[in-house]
Amino acid sequence: MLLHHWMCRLPPRQSRFSLTSAQFPEVVPLNVGGMYFTTRLSTLRRYEDTMLAAMFSGRHRIPTDSEGRFFIDRDGTFFGDILNFLRSDDLPPRERVRTVYKEAQYYSIGPLLECLDELQPLASEKVRKAFLDLLPYYKENLERIIDIAKQRAIQRKARFAKLKICVYKEEMPVTPYERPLYNSLRFDRSENDTKLFEHHCEVDVSFGPWEAIADVYDLLHCIVTDLAARGITVDHQCIGVCDKHLINYYYCKRPIYEFKITWWLQSLVIIIHGGSGLQAVY
Repeated sequence: MLLHHWMCRLPPRQSRFSLTSAQFPEVVPLNVGGMYFTTRLSTLRRYEDTMLAAMFSGRHRIPTDSEGRFFIDRDGTFFGDILNFLRSDDLPPRERVRTVYKEAQYYSIGPLLECLDELQPLASEKVRKAFLDLLPYYKENLERIIDIAKQRAIQRKARFAKLKICVYKEEMPVTPYERPLYNSLRFDRSENDTKLFEHHCEVDVSFGPWEAIADVYDLLHCIVTDLAARGITVDHQCIGVCDKHLINYYYCKRPIYEFKITWWLQSLVIIIHGGSGLQAVY
């Protein structure tokens, strides 16, 4: 897709050249976003279904800089990792895997993408995504948390806001001594009983139920991690359970957490004694 997109961006008059009109040297000097590289032409053409192979196939015109280097208008910070894979199948260290993966997508290097998919942290993110795919409206709920917290902070003119979040794994958690009777009722109860069992906990946002080994704490970790990735500081604690009376002495007992979202951190004020008086440094 990216390869097709790159080819479509070329002006019609530059989209096709004969092999003789665009000859490349065996050793190719490159300028990738202002960073310089040198590699063999065969390295760039190693995998024919990549953007680099198409660019240096002789069918397209590539601009050059003032020194004659072939110019690629892309951040070159991680281009060395791309070349190292094309040269000798070397893979980047863990801390660069995500970024190199994006570069491999841009250059359409399928073999590198396949290798990176099996490395951490991408491998664990696949497992995490599989779990979150079981949760209905997960992303929508994250947006609701952010919107509600922002509105409350603005209304109260405070740097933080608190929300009540319900996170439950089972359809209707009950205590151990209630479970046998509940299980016998859940598939054989009147329409009126069913309505009495169905309710919405008095909270701002609810997550669940889901069918997976991952428990409530795994979901809480996902919520806090995804909010932190948006630059949002979150503290949370369990403040009890929903005590809504349902039927025949049944109570909901879904756990309820209080989320405290802080919108800005207080500056640290240090008083410095200077020659002409006091100075405050924030």
